Amino acid sequence: MSQIETILTLIAQKHLGIETLETRRSDSLDFHDTAVWRLKDALEAAFKAGVELGASMPSATESEIGKD
Repeated sequence: MSQIETILTLIAQKHLGIETLETRRSDSLDFHDTAVWRLKDALEAAFKAGVELGASMPSATESEIGKD
């Protein structure tokens, strides 16, 4: 699991009560009802994690920015 996947999974577990972000091919396991304030908390946590991760990484070069 990549660092980003790990961070997103931890956020989903903590803020949304979702055990995994893996597709399990079952509606009861893959679809979740959640309150908007829980979703907002999860989005804020993801944003903050992105800011922290971005601040710790070296700046990308122009050639790296163009890559997908």
